[in-house]
Amino acid sequence: MKRSTRAEMVARRWLLLLLSLAAATGVLRVGGQGGAPDKTGFVSIDCGLPEKSSYVDGATKLEFTSDAVFTDAGTNHNVSAEYATASTTADRIFYNLRSFPAGGGAARNCYTLPSVVPGSKYLVRAKFMYGNYDGLNKPPAFDLHLGVNFWQTVTVPSADWLGIAEVIAFVPDESVQVCLVNTGTGTPFISGLELRPLTSSLYQHANATQGLVLLDRRNFGAGGSTAVRYPDDPYDRVWSPWSNPAEWSEISTTDKIQNTIAPLFVVPSVVMQTAVTPRNSSKAIDFSWDVKPNHVYPDPGMFFILYISELELLAGNAVRQFNVTIDGVIWTKGPYKPIYLSTDSLYNAEAYRGIRQYNFSMNAAGSSTLPPIINAAEAFSVISTANVGTDAQDVSAITAIKAKYQVKKNWMGDPCAPKSLAWDGLTCNYAISTPPRITSINMSYCGLSGDISPDFANLKEIKYLDSSHNNLTGSIPNVLSQLPFLTVLDLTGNQLNGSIPSGLLKRIQDGSLNLRYGNNPNLCSNSSSCQPTPKKSKSMLAVYVAVPVVVIGALAALLFFFMRKKKGSFFAWPTKSTEKPQILESGMQPHRQDDNEQSLEQLQNRQFTYKELEVITKNFQLLLGRGGFGLVYDGFLKDGTHVAVKLKSESSNQGFDEFLTEAQTLTKIHHKNLVSLIGYCKDQKYLALVYEHMSEGTLEDKLRGKDSNAGSLTWRQRLRIALESAQGLEYLHKACSPPFVHRDVKTSNILLNAKLEAKIADFGLMKAFKYDGDTHISTARVVGTHGYLAPEYATALQVTEKIDVYSFGVVLLEVITGQPPIVKCPEPTSIIQWARQRLARGSIEGVVDARMRGGHYDINSVWKVADMALKCTAQAPVKRPTISDVVVQLKECLELEEGSTSDDTSGSCYMVGNSIDRNSSYNTYATDVSQGSTTFEMEDNFGTAPTKDTCPDAR
Repeated sequence: MKRSTRAEMVARRWLLLLLSLAAATGVLRVGGQGGAPDKTGFVSIDCGLPEKSSYVDGATKLEFTSDAVFTDAGTNHNVSAEYATASTTADRIFYNLRSFPAGGGAARNCYTLPSVVPGSKYLVRAKFMYGNYDGLNKPPAFDLHLGVNFWQTVTVPSADWLGIAEVIAFVPDESVQVCLVNTGTGTPFISGLELRPLTSSLYQHANATQGLVLLDRRNFGAGGSTAVRYPDDPYDRVWSPWSNPAEWSEISTTDKIQNTIAPLFVVPSVVMQTAVTPRNSSKAIDFSWDVKPNHVYPDPGMFFILYISELELLAGNAVRQFNVTIDGVIWTKGPYKPIYLSTDSLYNAEAYRGIRQYNFSMNAAGSSTLPPIINAAEAFSVISTANVGTDAQDVSAITAIKAKYQVKKNWMGDPCAPKSLAWDGLTCNYAISTPPRITSINMSYCGLSGDISPDFANLKEIKYLDSSHNNLTGSIPNVLSQLPFLTVLDLTGNQLNGSIPSGLLKRIQDGSLNLRYGNNPNLCSNSSSCQPTPKKSKSMLAVYVAVPVVVIGALAALLFFFMRKKKGSFFAWPTKSTEKPQILESGMQPHRQDDNEQSLEQLQNRQFTYKELEVITKNFQLLLGRGGFGLVYDGFLKDGTHVAVKLKSESSNQGFDEFLTEAQTLTKIHHKNLVSLIGYCKDQKYLALVYEHMSEGTLEDKLRGKDSNAGSLTWRQRLRIALESAQGLEYLHKACSPPFVHRDVKTSNILLNAKLEAKIADFGLMKAFKYDGDTHISTARVVGTHGYLAPEYATALQVTEKIDVYSFGVVLLEVITGQPPIVKCPEPTSIIQWARQRLARGSIEGVVDARMRGGHYDINSVWKVADMALKCTAQAPVKRPTISDVVVQLKECLELEEGSTSDDTSGSCYMVGNSIDRNSSYNTYATDVSQGSTTFEMEDNFGTAPTKDTCPDAR
């Protein structure tokens, strides 16, 4: 259990109460039994309400409480009297607020809200009305964060503006923090906070790595009605009425609307009971949404959901069918026909970008006798929630230290993340795949009093601890000696007493710790109590060292004499080496090279002139292919070495700097499963790269391209190619320092030589990790290929090694199925979703490439690779294996295949470690088919939910 500040401890008591209620009533029931919907887990806060105050909202009957127990910063205010009136708002929550002036030194101030079930999905809503509470009549602007992730910028346009910020996101921990960040454009404030638990099946666009920020939520045809929320909506979503009497007619029904799309969205029946149609039946229903860019997301991704139900029982030959377009582009796959008294939805599977205003138009189809209809709609922008907070143990320890010493610094929110808001005096380590860890604390001259907190000993990664020049009393705890990485402990200028503990004395003696403890009058009053155990005298040490040295020297001389006499009998004494040392970039470790690459090593780093390239390629006679860098030509060096020459095109996006980065980096990387760069050309305007030639082309061609009819690859060949490709990626991720992320792993970048040995190609897209201002690495643009992009990279530009793992999972599915990453079946579908649907049926035959079905393969190894591929393509990066894990599994699969002696595999069972029933194992994928799609073109992104699988089996 974490120790925390008063606000956090009270919030924790709330959590325990909520957990007890959840256990007693059943966690997160959507509906009560004969009464109002279950509100277990609801947190409703009126910010600025006096401590211990509460009231029941007249409309929702929900109890709102003071925010005093959820934060320990800020000051309470009432809005000016002119704004606390029913003419401005009838919502009592806007009449007071809490502000966070910068005078306290904190750029970030946070609320800590409890979650009922860690790892669940929640709706978090913040409310704002400035109301000229400070008399300055200067509406501010500031940032809002959800934990360590940016949420949105709050820009207040006027004193009477009623602002609502809402996000749907996963909460991985037992609490979530909502933080207001001062950006220098006014004092942050907040009027209200609400937390509402959602079932995990709702809004599947929101996952572990991305959240949905509400742009708009509308109830069409509600006319003069008020907004619909709890208890009509069990999740307390707010559905605002939207009408346009000049253009739209409103229709309604009192019949209950069946929620046939549950559990995807669960729209309240009262919302679906109203709708609009155009007054002129020959016209369309037109509406639009403006995108709201900000400094973090200048081009935010957008999701839209339209909810439709037929409210009229159509008689005779009446038909209602219509098409939906966005900016004139067809959105629906064909004329859409609403279902009578049944909720249906239209939505995009992938985020849209690049448009500032999305104009929707619903037009009657040619055969329709009735105009279009719409009942409700939602619009969301996408934010990344992939950034992770500080290690939980470190957070618990530093929070307890903060509470003990009542630290008055800017210690609010997460200690380390984001990096730009890390706590004063703390230094953190930002690793690639693990949460940040605290490595240094400077609390000197902070007015600390009392004893040294034992919680310091829970900061297991700390290297430097400075608590000097305070008023610390008591003895030095021996538990500090157990900190494995602590190298400096500064306790100078305190009021400590007693002696130095034996554990610290031992660390001092072995040289692993520098302890500074001067100016502590009562410490080490007995001088012997602070002295380490005496070391051996220098004279004895010299004896201990000298004797072995003399003996070893004599033996070496005898050995040298013996070898000179017997020269050549056992091995030759080496002559002076003529091998040049390998020159590496700063920080890059040497790379080992296999014996079969010695000839290529001799050619490494060669710089060619353009005229030499003309000779090598016979004036660029034979074109091998075309890539993002430029055209690739066939060629031969003077010694007969077969090469491929990549000549930079004029239209290439890569400039001079990118070229030099690629050339200088690639000439230093050598591995048997990476295509070797022999040399490069930088001759005036000409830039080119010279690679070893791979005679058998790409894996893509072997699977389904120009070489696919030359004889299909066997399963054993495919397995070996997959393993060798994974080994190449493993080298980039693990052996290079710093590690590299390829960012464009695909079958066309896996090349094969004459022996069908696989090598990873095209490292021009690789970028070394550079620790910028956050816990993860952001890049300026997406570099990669449609169908292979990991969701956190495609939507939020988050780059870790796990995006290569995701892409490689797609490659594995291609190896098994022979299908492309986007399967035409008949509508474009991600191969991940396509495979999940079939594997959920419990049969591997539904996905295996038809050209392998007549061959021999061990069904266990195919199941194992399929399972691994789906794990690699998990939505959450933390759930994906490392590429090293993949290598281990592929080796086991190859062993299974090579050990198979029976042609009859019908009786085989799927095994990973222990024997598992294949059907029960793959039934889990049936509920996860929607997670596979990654990036479709706009016209291919929409359809009704749920979609019935009508695609054909594999070839």
